[in-house]
Amino acid sequence: MPEHIAAFKAIWTGTQDRIIAGKIATTTELYKEMCHITGDVGQCIKDHKDELVLEVDDPGWDGLAYIAHYNRMRKEHAAFISEYTHMSSKKTISLNDLTVIALAKTLGLPVVSGESSAEPSPEKKRIPDICKLEGVAHYTFNDFLEKEGIS
Repeated sequence: MPEHIAAFKAIWTGTQDRIIAGKIATTTELYKEMCHITGDVGQCIKDHKDELVLEVDDPGWDGLAYIAHYNRMRKEHAAFISEYTHMSSKKTISLNDLTVIALAKTLGLPVVSGESSAEPSPEKKRIPDICKLEGVAHYTFNDFLEKEGIS
């Protein structure tokens, strides 16, 4: 197998291993979006919903703190939320995006996304911008791979 293909497979295998081990968490809202991913990784996501999704009534984590963070953030950042501003969710944050930031804040974990900042825009905020305002680390997928030692 050519070296570049082996490296590519190792990246996705490493990601799948972390999904299976329960080291990656998401909300129900974002899980539904993740189910659109195709191939082996997409199938892994679908097969390991229980390891990925944290439900608010699960006693294994602080679902009430998550709800409190989410409700507070909805109010504090309302001027940037697409559903409230009628701005495209590609240009600013959506309520679904906010759920994963609230989850990360509750768990003390980083958010991994493919988004870049909307700075210096005064009327738009994207995932990295809200993470920064909330004191939540934001990683690109490449940052995640590097921090997890996946290559």
